[in-house]
Amino acid sequence: MDTTNISFQELGLSEEILMALEKKGYGYPTRVQAEAIPPLMAWKDVIAKAPTGTGKTFAFGIPMIEHIDAACPDLQGLILAPTRELAIQICDELRGLLAYYKDIRVAVVYGGQRIETQVKALKKNPQIVVATPGRLMDHYRHRNLRLDKIKTVVLDEADRMLDMGFFKDVTGILDKIKNKTNMGLFSATISQEVMTVSWMYQRDEVEITVRPEAEDRPDIDQYAITVSPLAKTEALLRLLRTLQYDRVIVFCNTKVMCQRLSDDLRRAGVSADCIHGDIRQQQREKNMQAFRAGKVAVLIATDVASRGIDVDDVDCVVNYDVPEENEYYIHRIGRTGRAKKKGVAWSIVGTFPEQAKLDEISKYCHFTVQPMKFLEDGTLVPQEVKKPVIKKRYR
Repeated sequence: MDTTNISFQELGLSEEILMALEKKGYGYPTRVQAEAIPPLMAWKDVIAKAPTGTGKTFAFGIPMIEHIDAACPDLQGLILAPTRELAIQICDELRGLLAYYKDIRVAVVYGGQRIETQVKALKKNPQIVVATPGRLMDHYRHRNLRLDKIKTVVLDEADRMLDMGFFKDVTGILDKIKNKTNMGLFSATISQEVMTVSWMYQRDEVEITVRPEAEDRPDIDQYAITVSPLAKTEALLRLLRTLQYDRVIVFCNTKVMCQRLSDDLRRAGVSADCIHGDIRQQQREKNMQAFRAGKVAVLIATDVASRGIDVDDVDCVVNYDVPEENEYYIHRIGRTGRAKKKGVAWSIVGTFPEQAKLDEISKYCHFTVQPMKFLEDGTLVPQEVKKPVIKKRYR
């Protein structure tokens, strides 16, 4: 199938799904959606490698919803995710797609929340469950749900999930799903563990690869500004006030810095919240929902929490700390420039090691990061990078 400029209508989707997509403002699928939806709709196994921000949730969520028998109360679709934040986000996306369905229910279960709350949700007989592997096994052992009627199972961010040590839990769950019809593996990279799971549990799978260089690669302008380490917070405040973005995500490398920066910004009068591992899950969900609803302009996060952030209209991402891993940088800036919109990413560089790391990232990822500086009047202008003078040696 030629997936160039194909519309959602041409994929043979139900009227309810098409209305939900129209309500969200989506007219054309991304490449991974155009290539994954047809085989999944035909009950085929799929293994898809696609970068962050290319629309994987809709790629597997739409076919799963289309296959649900609304008249049947059995659990029919299962989605496994590596983190609670991602599980919550997937559930929210599915509920958006279910806006025009009356009898299809979706529930999310994850660690860090009282199990009694989730038991109440499971007693309502959801046909789709989104779960982290450990908590799903807890519910299974307590007989709060059954896995024998599941038709479709999806592993989202499979590489991340298996790399986090969930291999035994995931395979244990898949072993208990005896009657599945098809399975989807969605991943940013295809690791050895992902290949092993595919070999063990998929048959005649359709392979899909969306390369970062393809048209789905986010369109993101990337900038850097160099200041002294103690001037980073002031530089961030100047950026926020000068550029006046409506919705910004700021990334820090540590929980301590994440909390400290959040407090500093609020004291400076900026509408800001943060999410990191030391914040109670209920509060993290509250902060995330406030950011999605536009009640908070700046969300500060660590990389651990970043996997669950999936908001289409983030104006800008700021690396308050240059990330320690190349992949972290890709995941961070992938929060902006979504839904085929223009994105912006800034990195605040405070030390020579940070500059060296950013140079390494730009070389590794084939990104162009434009150095910028503030003039005395507060205007942002490109900074000329002086090339080193190579002195000739004469003998």
